[in-house]
Amino acid sequence: MRNKLIASATLALAGLSLSAAPLVAQAQPPHTHRVLVCGASRHARNTGTAVGAVTGGLLGNAVSHHGGKLGGTLIGAGVGAVAGHQIAKHNGRERCHYEYRRYR
Repeated sequence: MRNKLIASATLALAGLSLSAAPLVAQAQPPHTHRVLVCGASRHARNTGTAVGAVTGGLLGNAVSHHGGKLGGTLIGAGVGAVAGHQIAKHNGRERCHYEYRRYR
């Protein structure tokens, strides 16, 4: 009789512990967060900016007239730098993915 009582109590406690385990696991807050990681580095964007500035400066110098060569070069370099930076930034976004990282 005593062995039956111990066996049934053991089974009852095991059943309760198994049914309570998912509740405890769900109650804990997640310790990870999702982060967007892109392939383009800052170095690639800086390179795009420099190449765009040089190319824009050369085109601005070629298109401008005799008296405004310096102004055409500077405006072309500015527009080229912005365009080169945006193109490099856009090309880097094509290699983006999400990673899950732990809180610290």
